[in-house]
Amino acid sequence: MFPDLSSLSPTAALLGAAVGLVLGLTGAGGGIFAVPALVFGLGWGVPQAGPVALLAVGASAAVGSAQGLRAGIVRYRAAMLMAGIGVCVAPVGSWLAHRLPERWLVGLFALAMLIVAARMYRASRANAGKPPGDASEGATRCASPLPPCRMDPSTGRLHWTRRVASTLGLIGAVSGFASGLLGVGGGFVIVPALRRFTDITVHGVVATSLFVIALISAGTVANAWWHGMHPGLQGWTFVLGAVLGMVLGRALAPRLAASRLQQIFSALMAAVAFGMVVKALGA
Repeated sequence: MFPDLSSLSPTAALLGAAVGLVLGLTGAGGGIFAVPALVFGLGWGVPQAGPVALLAVGASAAVGSAQGLRAGIVRYRAAMLMAGIGVCVAPVGSWLAHRLPERWLVGLFALAMLIVAARMYRASRANAGKPPGDASEGATRCASPLPPCRMDPSTGRLHWTRRVASTLGLIGAVSGFASGLLGVGGGFVIVPALRRFTDITVHGVVATSLFVIALISAGTVANAWWHGMHPGLQGWTFVLGAVLGMVLGRALAPRLAASRLQQIFSALMAAVAFGMVVKALGA
């Protein structure tokens, strides 16, 4: 049952909005802020925060991916393959999350954040000076050695082969495991992997990533709910804030320079990661 909106927590709403905003602007990175937001902002433990973070990320990603579906830039077959495998693997991550000491979980989460921050910063340097919506990045990438998963120029869709299916399936498996283990949407795995192994356009990668995140999160949250997870008032407030932040982020994304945003987010992510390390060492 949804809570009375008159009693929503402003702190939880603002934290959720920040997560949704980052996810909407970048297609990745926002979900990895969700658990630290709940841990540091609301004082939750990592095992408690993970499923609620996934619920918020999944709901906001579903809203964001709807725009991509309407525009026809979501590679939905690839997304369904990655999500299907990811949902099957996610319970393995969840099982492990409930058996590892919280200090280890916090440390793993901090490591993941530092990896994402480093990748995002490198991407920002590569995109520096390009205006919003500039397509030159895709042209530059296409000039490099051809990726294993390529679009068919005659259809505008992926050219499916066994190699393509196995590559996308592996991406889905890693993303699903990370979702179950750390309570993240998996975009920090999906986006760089799709950029590395496919020639899908930048906007298509972001939209497809959001669709996969929504599907994987839904399956993982359903499993957690079946085992007794309930978000509570603060949790639902966080989810609502994330959805509203996603709407704002998707509206602003075409108007803002990606490089500057990525630099800001990567610096913030690194700072949060070091905070998580301090928490792990003091646990």
